[in-house]
Amino acid sequence: MLRAYLDTEFTNLGSNARLISLALVANDGRELYLELIDNWKVDDCSGFVQDTVLPKLNLQSHGLTTAQARQRLQAFLSEISPVEILTASPHWDKPLLNWLIGPDGLPLDVCIRAIPNNTPNWEEIMEGPHHALADARLLAGQAERACMA
Repeated sequence: MLRAYLDTEFTNLGSNARLISLALVANDGRELYLELIDNWKVDDCSGFVQDTVLPKLNLQSHGLTTAQARQRLQAFLSEISPVEILTASPHWDKPLLNWLIGPDGLPLDVCIRAIPNNTPNWEEIMEGPHHALADARLLAGQAERACMA
């Protein structure tokens, strides 16, 4: 089964966290990267997010409304399904992915699970650049190398 690695960036570590960006990197090389323009405000963001995450966004090139991003996510998942989505931060990434996919939920041939934290270079993965696409690529590379070992 195809594997895709998920990472998200969001406004803060609270229960009111709002999705800023999402990336999926499949182990066959296909990628999806989305930045939302209508789901958050700078004032919603923690200082860390304002200093570290927001400067790395390129809303001119990647910015989408939630409706546009939802449509692209649904199309991408239907293109790569069946797929197992893996994430290093399921307690954050899974609810944000489910929110973006919308009320119909993930397709039946898409499952999501956590990557075990015994993956080589786990600390490097968790301290990534804090850009959803860069982090998903890093996660995919480390996890796929571990699978090949």
